[in-house]
Amino acid sequence: MTTRRAVLAATPALLAAPALRAQSLTIRQDDQPAPGWRRGVLIRWGDRVVFDALPWDPTQPSVDAAAAQFGWDARILAVFASASPDGVARAVLAVAHPTVDPRMAFPDGRDRPDVAGAMQGVSLLNIENRGDWVVVDGGFQNRRLTAGTLSRVGSDGTLASGLVGVTGGCATPWGSLLLTEGDAATWRARLPGIDPATTGMVVEVDPTNPLWVPSKRAALGRFAPADAAAALSADGRAVVWLTDGRAGGHLYRFVSDDPAGMVALDAGRMAAARIEGGSLRWLSLPEGDPVAGARAAGATSLDRPWGLAFDAARGRLCVALRGGAGSVLELRAAAGDAAAETGVAETLIDGIAVAMPDPRAPAAPVPAWPWAPATLGFDRDGSVLLGTDRGAVPGPLPEALFRVPVEGADRGRAALVLAAPVGAAIGGALPAPDGTLLAAIAHPGAAPGASFAQPATRWPNLRPGEPPRSTVVTLAR
Repeated sequence: MTTRRAVLAATPALLAAPALRAQSLTIRQDDQPAPGWRRGVLIRWGDRVVFDALPWDPTQPSVDAAAAQFGWDARILAVFASASPDGVARAVLAVAHPTVDPRMAFPDGRDRPDVAGAMQGVSLLNIENRGDWVVVDGGFQNRRLTAGTLSRVGSDGTLASGLVGVTGGCATPWGSLLLTEGDAATWRARLPGIDPATTGMVVEVDPTNPLWVPSKRAALGRFAPADAAAALSADGRAVVWLTDGRAGGHLYRFVSDDPAGMVALDAGRMAAARIEGGSLRWLSLPEGDPVAGARAAGATSLDRPWGLAFDAARGRLCVALRGGAGSVLELRAAAGDAAAETGVAETLIDGIAVAMPDPRAPAAPVPAWPWAPATLGFDRDGSVLLGTDRGAVPGPLPEALFRVPVEGADRGRAALVLAAPVGAAIGGALPAPDGTLLAAIAHPGAAPGASFAQPATRWPNLRPGEPPRSTVVTLAR
């Protein structure tokens, strides 16, 4: 049987670093900000998004209430800075709600597919800084996109099903919000009214226009991408990278035919990445199924490629590989052109899996280090914001948010920012316009064997009888 001493002896690189010895964690019912970070609460499951939302009553879930409230799960996608003529910092925050677990979301543990379809989707929120960041009550751009939201295929296409299973997305340089329906198959089985032909796609939204009808971009394929990142090519075309989150999945790139804009993603070319010995090459794919095309072309199979983030200022694309202990790749295009056919690929950081200790041994802290990177972002200094999510894989470490420099002597050296409470995952992090970090703590309390009535924690409020709530938190130094 593996002992704790043997487990710790297997990670000498961590234990040799004095800075990391101080970052040791145990799984707790509460979250754990690292020293020097102050944590606040921005919005929680059930809080009002639309101005006329019903009060949150988790014991009486309904479609009408859920469709106007912050959803059950949480994944931060994008922050769009807004004009501030009065000097108050403002932004539009986009948060996805990928899943709804019946055992944790509903009092009796029985699924209510229609309510679940309204609890999932996306929340768009006006936020502003009045000493602390807050959601603007009655904000003009506050809205929810759900399974019942009217959508269309293409810029002028036919009507389509609503949004389901949005696992990722990003802001684009041309001002739109991209959403990836990465969990579409699960929701198609759960919601019989959803049209299989118009799900599992990249969806484009104008975050500033509440009247914009979400547009599903068929030219980017229908393979349920897990996440997206976007850039401009040297000649001004739209570039979008996509991950296929399955084991053996590929990294894809779409380059538009026309200059970037709100209709550019209707036509373009798909390619898949081949990574060999530190070199990157994009292999053109024929029209049709991107997955079959990537396999036929000899694209590199990756171990559950998931989160994506692009740093436009420094020309870096980072890709999180979630399989096993996980890792993060850093890709840089030739001549800094996002549409270049070649580039370089390096490993930024490798995850470390920590075995469960001997249950007979006293509980002891475990050195904090990323295990199963799932979400990525960049802070204003160009460091990677890395969130972990092992899923159902047990371990002695809580899921956590780390800051990972990509330059200098500290390159690849993860520094803990926030550890999540028991049962939770880190659902992404991005900086607000003033540099304050916005981070999502997703589905707290959802540990194996937990339920609505008996969660593993009642975070964030820790009130008797109140279920745990996915929450967007603020993190300031």
